[in-house]
Amino acid sequence: MYDFLIAPFVEYGFMQRALAGSLMLSLGACPVGVFLMLRRMSLTGDAMAHAILPGAAVGFLFFGLQIVPMTIGGLIAGVIVAMGAGAVSRFTVQKEDASMAAFYLISLALGVLMVSMRGSSVDLMHVLFGTVLALNNDALALIAAISIITLVTLGIFWRAIVAECLDPLFLRSVSRLGTPVHFIFLGLVVLNLVGGFQALGTLLSVGLMMLPAAAARFWTARVEPMCALAILIGFGSCIAGLLMSYHASLPSGPAIILSAGVVYFVSTVFGTRGVFNTRLRRHRHRTA
Repeated sequence: MYDFLIAPFVEYGFMQRALAGSLMLSLGACPVGVFLMLRRMSLTGDAMAHAILPGAAVGFLFFGLQIVPMTIGGLIAGVIVAMGAGAVSRFTVQKEDASMAAFYLISLALGVLMVSMRGSSVDLMHVLFGTVLALNNDALALIAAISIITLVTLGIFWRAIVAECLDPLFLRSVSRLGTPVHFIFLGLVVLNLVGGFQALGTLLSVGLMMLPAAAARFWTARVEPMCALAILIGFGSCIAGLLMSYHASLPSGPAIILSAGVVYFVSTVFGTRGVFNTRLRRHRHRTA
C-alpha cells in the first residue's frame, strides 16, 4: 500500500511539485467553479479557457515556453475577450452566450495557428494539455499567488458574490457593488484559468474548475459546504490522477480530469441529491 499510494510522492521531486501545484490549483479554482455553476455560466468558463490561448501563444512566439510572458499574455487575452464579449452583448442585439462563443472560437483558432507557426506538435500539445509533471518553482509560485488572491478576494466579497449569484437584480437595486463584483468575479475566473493553464493546458484547466463543483452540487444545496466539498473532490481527483499517471504511464492532466469525472458520475447516481436518492424519496412520498 505504501509503495502504491505514498512512495511516488516521497521519492520523486517532480511528483511532489505536481501534487503541490494541483492541490493549490484546486484550492482556488474549485470555489470559483461553484459560483460559475450557480450563476449558470459553466460554459463561460470553458470559453474563457480557450480565450487565453492567443495571449499565451504571443508569449510563446517571443519567449518560448517561459511562464511569465505566457501568463501575462494569457491574462491580457482573457480580459480582452471578456470585455469584448460583454460589450457586444450590451450594445447589440446579441446575447452574452452567443458573443462569448464567437470570441472563444476565434481565440482558439488564432492561438493554435500562432503556436503552429513557430512550434512543433509537441509545443502545441504542451500549450493545449499542459505538463503538470514538469512544474517548476516559478510555476508553483504563480499558482500559489493565484490561489491566495482568489481566497482573499472571495473572503472579502463573499456576501456580494453569493447575492450576485442568487439574485443579481436585487443586489444591483440595493447596492452599487453589483457590476464591480461581476467583473471582479470574471477576473478571478481568468486568473485561475491562467494558473490551470500552467499545469493542465487550456483545454483541461476548466475541467478541474467545473467537475468538482458539479459533483458537489449533488451532495449539498448550501454554498459554503458546496465550496468545501468541491475543494476536497478536487484534492482527491488530483491525487488519484497523479497516481494513475505514475503507475499506468498515462498523461497526467487527462488522468486528473477523468478522476474528477468518475466522482461526478458517482455523485449523479448516489449523491444525496442524485438520481437514486431523489427517486427513493419520491417513491416513499407516493407510498406514504
